[in-house]
Amino acid sequence: MEELRLDDARPSGRGSRLTTGLVLLALVVVSVNLRPAITTVAGVMNQVPGVFGLDPSLLPLLGTLPVLAFGISGPIGPWLARRLGTGPAVAVALLVLAAALIVRATVSALLLPGTFLAGSAIMTASVLVPQIVKANRGTGWWTGLCTMGFGLGAALGAGLVQPLEQAFGGNLPSALAVWAVPALIGAFLIHRSGGRPTAAPTTAGTITGAPDVVTPLRKQRTAWAVTAFFGLQAMLYFAITSWLAVYLVSRGLSPADSAALLAWFSIAGLPASLLAPVLAGRPAILRIMAPGLGLSVALALLGVLAAPAELQFLMVGVLGIVQSAGFGLAMALVVIRSAGPQSAGRLSAMSQGFGFALASLGPLGAGLLHTITGGWEVTFWVLAAEAVVLAGAGFLAVRGPLVSVESAETPQQVPANPSPVR
Repeated sequence: MEELRLDDARPSGRGSRLTTGLVLLALVVVSVNLRPAITTVAGVMNQVPGVFGLDPSLLPLLGTLPVLAFGISGPIGPWLARRLGTGPAVAVALLVLAAALIVRATVSALLLPGTFLAGSAIMTASVLVPQIVKANRGTGWWTGLCTMGFGLGAALGAGLVQPLEQAFGGNLPSALAVWAVPALIGAFLIHRSGGRPTAAPTTAGTITGAPDVVTPLRKQRTAWAVTAFFGLQAMLYFAITSWLAVYLVSRGLSPADSAALLAWFSIAGLPASLLAPVLAGRPAILRIMAPGLGLSVALALLGVLAAPAELQFLMVGVLGIVQSAGFGLAMALVVIRSAGPQSAGRLSAMSQGFGFALASLGPLGAGLLHTITGGWEVTFWVLAAEAVVLAGAGFLAVRGPLVSVESAETPQQVPANPSPVR
């Protein structure tokens, strides 16, 4: 099968390597922009009612809205990419994100709608990242750098929101709106990197006589297993990032220390988010890693629940490592378990669309359990049980045939047991 890239008129040699490097740089910058809109608010959740006049009872909804938007807006990315090209489609999404960040911070009445719009823009860009990686035949390092970008953005959002607030003279809206600047930079870089509409290759390398009948995505068990894995790890992630700081305050830590530990949760996971997709390229490791990460998250959650305040730095760090590794693996599975770029794009939209719709229950459910029980024990035990289910989804996701939705990407063109991303 001929190589498919963002721009099918790439120069060869040194120019091609430079162009490919610019695509990777643009992808990393894009990835960094796809979490601060969430973690900046999570880091100052206790301040939001007073600053924006939001009813405290709506705080669980504020934490849920971006994830709910993820679940609804999954199909927008592939649709937009077919019309504009992958690069321009991501650029448009980042421009919308920048506008949403400014509007929700400067107009109090639009805090909730702006947060929903920001989530929709994030999802539109996010689903195209695996498609671009697959189209460029990116290695596990590509996926790892992108997932590390997600974690870095989350850490910067949580860790810098209060210093930025102080830098702006105690003005929280300005500290939230300033994140529109890196979004604009990301839009410029990804647009400059190019990106024509990606179509399945039909020329050299295609085996004639391949059947045109392709099993619909919704009937492919591997696709549902990858979707379940993505959704369950995302549900855990958003439940943790929405309420970890609040939980730590209830354990006696100051709001500033709690926000710092939320940032530490993301920072500690950066190496894991980079290395997990690389290690997933080894089949023997992948078979252990997929279910093992779910069990590790369960144990880490219970460790955070049981640890005294003095040990929370250690336990939150461990939780950040295993949780970030789970996200890195989820992104890698979309690339590894798909037969080609079009299949990767469709599987990305399905896994992130349905997955984030499921994940939207995380912040809301965790908040409601805390409200009903008046404590955090039940919440953490339920999240740990969910992590065990995640282990089961991982077990199933790495078994079975590759996901394929294009006749040009049928198994006749791909080895029966292709090596995962190398």
